[in-house]
Amino acid sequence: MKAMVLERVTDLTRDESPLTFREMPAPEPERKEVRLRVTACGVCHTELDEIEGRTPPERFPMILGHEVVGVIDKLGPGASMRKPGERVGVGWFYSSCGVCDRCRAGEENLCPEFRATGRDAFGGYAEYMTVPETSVFPLPDGYSDVEAAPLLCAGAIGYRSLRLTGLRPKQRIGLTGFGASGHLVMKLLKGRYPESDVYVFARSVKEREYARELGAAWTGDTADTSPEKLHAIIDTTPVWKPVVEALNNLEPGGRLVINAIRKESADQDYLLGLDYPRHLWMEKEIKSVANVAPRDIREFLDIAAGLDLRPDTETYSLEDANRALLELKRGGNRGAKVLTMR
Repeated sequence: MKAMVLERVTDLTRDESPLTFREMPAPEPERKEVRLRVTACGVCHTELDEIEGRTPPERFPMILGHEVVGVIDKLGPGASMRKPGERVGVGWFYSSCGVCDRCRAGEENLCPEFRATGRDAFGGYAEYMTVPETSVFPLPDGYSDVEAAPLLCAGAIGYRSLRLTGLRPKQRIGLTGFGASGHLVMKLLKGRYPESDVYVFARSVKEREYARELGAAWTGDTADTSPEKLHAIIDTTPVWKPVVEALNNLEPGGRLVINAIRKESADQDYLLGLDYPRHLWMEKEIKSVANVAPRDIREFLDIAAGLDLRPDTETYSLEDANRALLELKRGGNRGAKVLTMR
């Protein structure tokens, strides 16, 4: 099979080809696993964190990719939940122990044995992959493979982030950063909270224009002050400045939800400007989002289908994965990037 493989941690500002094209044997499914013939795989910012070592793979070489759409073409021994020919998706959640208190509570994302697709096990930047049968999700009809791919992480983690804000109808919400996840949260808000004004903070002029096209009530730069204080803000950026500035724009009792697996260290000194009375006092909250649970993927796929929520996408061939990653790194993107296995 064809695959794009990460062989080492590297710096994308110096290395514009972090992934290597390889011909590899197609994997065989083990007990209670299924094999997918991959048709599409989204490109996520977390892949940049893997490549640059903020959340590195547990071994090398590693096949990245965790917004995977494919068709089941082979069942491993004991696999009985799925059938060959089914079109399914795989997200960041690859597996957990299944027996700890967190898993029994439906919080598999917090399991100490959580394993991530494309980091701890081979992912979807390849023509085939294997995965536990419990970690694949049937996809709604009417979505192309390319449209379905970003729903599995950018959409599902955005949905989890929105749920964790505790937002109520008619409350104001902010989004700081407006990439793949941000634009899907915007569409979700318009469908589920049509009377809530959405305020978007983004350093990119193109992203601000895009947010206004999708219905933002107001847009501004990362450090701008919103015209009204906000009940909740979701941060989808890889850096620290938006965290501090978002806290300044919260209502008393407001909540900032940080939707990121890791933060970069380049602007970490910005945290020294944190002022307790202005940024944190009045019972403001900060809550992180850790991974994604199976519940988030299942529920979001149903919600997306019910709202006919579709991501805006840009497609690349598998061999063009390095270009897609570099463009994602440079920012100013519109919607989600998806690799196709042509």
